Amino acid sequence: MISEEQFQKEIKLIIENAIREDVGDGDHSSLACIPDSAQGKAKLLVKDDGIIAGVAFAKQVFGYVDNEMEIETLIEDGQEVKYGDIVFYIKGSSQSILKAERLVLNAMQRMSAIATKTSGFVSLLTGTDTKILDTRKTTPGIRALEKWAVKIGGGENHRFALYDMIMLKDNHIDFAGGITKAITKTQDYLKERNRDLKIIVEARDLDEVNEILKTKGVYRILLDNFNHEDTRKAVDVIGNTCLTESSGGINEKTIREYANCGVNYISSGALTHSVYNMDLSLKAV
Repeated sequence: MISEEQFQKEIKLIIENAIREDVGDGDHSSLACIPDSAQGKAKLLVKDDGIIAGVAFAKQVFGYVDNEMEIETLIEDGQEVKYGDIVFYIKGSSQSILKAERLVLNAMQRMSAIATKTSGFVSLLTGTDTKILDTRKTTPGIRALEKWAVKIGGGENHRFALYDMIMLKDNHIDFAGGITKAITKTQDYLKERNRDLKIIVEARDLDEVNEILKTKGVYRILLDNFNHEDTRKAVDVIGNTCLTESSGGINEKTIREYANCGVNYISSGALTHSVYNMDLSLKAV
């Protein structure tokens, strides 16, 4: 996984690019009718039910736009909210509040939706040892925000990108000439470059699971599109040799059955690619 320093760099880039995209050479709507000296106050109003996420990000956005703005937080990231709740008050330059408004809302609405969906998946796993993982199926340019939201919702992050973990999927295996070749070539590659990256290998059936187990050094086996019966068999065969992960169309109706098979992780792209934004608004007080 990436370091906290790398993660914060990603967040900074997101803020810089979003402000560039949205503000450009100035918020002329505000500049045209609101004096530079005008001071204002606004509240972040919840118009939905779920898990709030993005409060800490909002603070970074406001600080980037105008470090003299003051924020009074009433509800923290990860807490349940309901219609009518006020998450925070922001006070300061009226122009600055309006400049930051859309980025804060866009980010928090999506992050809260992801956190809410993740929390729902986590609750379905209560009583098992299985943990829910996100994927790289994220919105281009804001992956850090979406993976942050998964963590807020109680889930765990898979690899952040292509550079922080090795994941040998079906195409890698086929292009490399088979599972064993793909793994050994990867291990040689890492050794030659003195890189310490964990290796995950996808298995499409039980025969491939057995072939993967013949080569040491695999961190986790990804059981892709396995049915419940074969998942149980695979978990039994793998034992404590390495970790296990189930993936492939797993949803709220089927996640518990896969967890009961004993897998360590279940990954779901739906956490980030199939959510409806939470309804939030920033209203002047």
